[in-house]
Amino acid sequence: MNITTTLILFLSILFSSITAETKYFVYFKDKGIDKSTLLKKNSSLFIEAEKAITQKAIERRKKVMGEDNYITYEDLPLSEKYLQQLKNLNVKIIHKLKWLNAVSCYLTDEQFEYVKNLPFVDKIEKVKKLKLIRPTYDEEKISINVNLAKSSQLLKYGLSYKQNSLSEIPVVHDLGINGRGVLIGLLDTGFRWKNHPALKNIKVIAEKDFIQNDSITENESLKNDAPNQDRHGTAVLSIIGGYDEGNLIGPAYGSQYILAKTEYVPTETNVEEDNYAAALEWMEAQGVDITSSSLGYNTFDPGNYSYTYKDMNGETTIVAKAVNLAFERGVSTFTAVGNEGNSDWGAKYGDNSYGKVVSPADAFNIISVGAVDTSNKVVNFSSRGPTYDGRIKPEILAQGANVYFAVAGGTYAYGNGTSYATPIAAGIAALLKSAYPHLTNYQIRQIILESGDNSSKPNNHRGYGLVSAKKAISFPNLENTNNRFTLNKIFIHPIINTLKPVFIYYKAGNDNYQKAEMNYDGKLKYKFVFPETLQGKKISFYFIYETNIGQLREPENGTYEFYYGSLLIHHNVYSVKDTANFEEVHSDYYLYNNYPNPFNRETRIEFYSVDNAYAELIIYNYLGERIKTVFMGTSLSGRNTFYWNGENEEGRNVSSGVYFYVLKVKDKVLAKKMIYAK
Repeated sequence: MNITTTLILFLSILFSSITAETKYFVYFKDKGIDKSTLLKKNSSLFIEAEKAITQKAIERRKKVMGEDNYITYEDLPLSEKYLQQLKNLNVKIIHKLKWLNAVSCYLTDEQFEYVKNLPFVDKIEKVKKLKLIRPTYDEEKISINVNLAKSSQLLKYGLSYKQNSLSEIPVVHDLGINGRGVLIGLLDTGFRWKNHPALKNIKVIAEKDFIQNDSITENESLKNDAPNQDRHGTAVLSIIGGYDEGNLIGPAYGSQYILAKTEYVPTETNVEEDNYAAALEWMEAQGVDITSSSLGYNTFDPGNYSYTYKDMNGETTIVAKAVNLAFERGVSTFTAVGNEGNSDWGAKYGDNSYGKVVSPADAFNIISVGAVDTSNKVVNFSSRGPTYDGRIKPEILAQGANVYFAVAGGTYAYGNGTSYATPIAAGIAALLKSAYPHLTNYQIRQIILESGDNSSKPNNHRGYGLVSAKKAISFPNLENTNNRFTLNKIFIHPIINTLKPVFIYYKAGNDNYQKAEMNYDGKLKYKFVFPETLQGKKISFYFIYETNIGQLREPENGTYEFYYGSLLIHHNVYSVKDTANFEEVHSDYYLYNNYPNPFNRETRIEFYSVDNAYAELIIYNYLGERIKTVFMGTSLSGRNTFYWNGENEEGRNVSSGVYFYVLKVKDKVLAKKMIYAK
């Protein structure tokens, strides 16, 4: 027996005899190859990483990452050599997290001291103890107009009518759109769905328990699950996808589902942060389109490490990092903003705003959901923003008070919490994806925000407002086919005259409007292919169509806008002369908040000018270096709108990070901060 083998055997015996263990993340320095190694498409590393994800995941990734870059260094498996060395030391590995290049594992104090000095180990951190956003339950029934619920739509929603109608979901169901073709992943406490009348026919294609490490997500008494362990997850599943006509119908009752049990209910002295990250990796690899979680992590049981409000910056917590990586791979991500509205959690931000956001609601590009009551008023318990780095939270709102749901075991009840608003919003995203399978997660996020009732003036109280399925489905969207951009539109108007044509009026820049007839598929959708000659130009457009009460214009005020080459459409209510009465007038030069922020593909930057003054709009990095001159010239009187796609003066993409956009006009210098997240 050689010396190395003897040493490993000795250490293994020593470490196995010590029982005091703590759970840690062990981060590796590399994956057996340097991070700068070029991943060629036909290389063995690329092929191995590709085999670990489904074809559905590959196709989703290609839409946002490109045909050749859909596998990255983060997707490579962990080094088997490094894993084996940990196993030789009798280290108990729980989860292998390739995105983070880490494992979660139990270490004794002696193992910790030895492992941290291994040459391939970068660092070791404790796995944080996490807290579930706890809802409240109310068995008392609320009074609604049941006759209306049974007669005004094709489906009978029963006591779930109010939560659906508040976000204008029934009218979309009436079009035959129910989430079919969409795969949704739910991360929660567990799911008891097989025998409940609202859930027994739901299409669950996979489920996994990341606590017990098996494929059973309902309660397992032999494994010491708490009696109410699977109650919350069952409720969430029913809110988004249940179907028991006359009792409960969820917005995405036609979707398929992947279920992950990640939360241990009895105490907050649990270790779910690594469960969440592992579950997201698993779901993404299965090809999930949308994920929804009702979790929020900040304070934990006494004696455990807690995050602070300063950590709610989108990139510190493990759960936020995991969400960011899932979004980069094309997944639409939703989460509850938190129930901390009445708590001491958070910190004062500015003169009168208190940040109470919990993670992963702070993640970049995630859609965090706040709660309103049945009259569309924000409830007191709903957390408000901003994040520590100043981003608006929540993004949108849905009903989170007196939400009707299925109770594990066969009955129904009401409950309150942002965790019950979230599945409604995620279900609306599923309706949108079902109607338009070509949409990327960037487009879905943009459209969902544009469909809020506060989208023109978002704030940290209401975000972009109450989300509307009707507005989301009818918001125009683009499809890129061989660099030809097709505009898609559904008109949800009860008296639109489909026998008469719908016209689009469009223009490039300051050109005159052109008129064209849209193509109708005879059922639901209208299409128009923009001329390729518009490449690189800002396009403004609106629609005119006939109804039984006369001619209508959409949007009623302003125009839709996009840059040819971008898939993101914005509704600008200040674009055309006939909306002058809606112009936001300032008495001085004014620089608006960019939108979206943070951004990945493109962000809109606007400033207001009181006259036709010479102005410069310039992007700087954190070091004060000039990155891009967005505009230099004579400004228009009123709003001036520009877009930045993250490129510098040489046309190369800049790195992720904090940037400043600065307006110089006359004796004024105005600046604001934005975040570019590739």
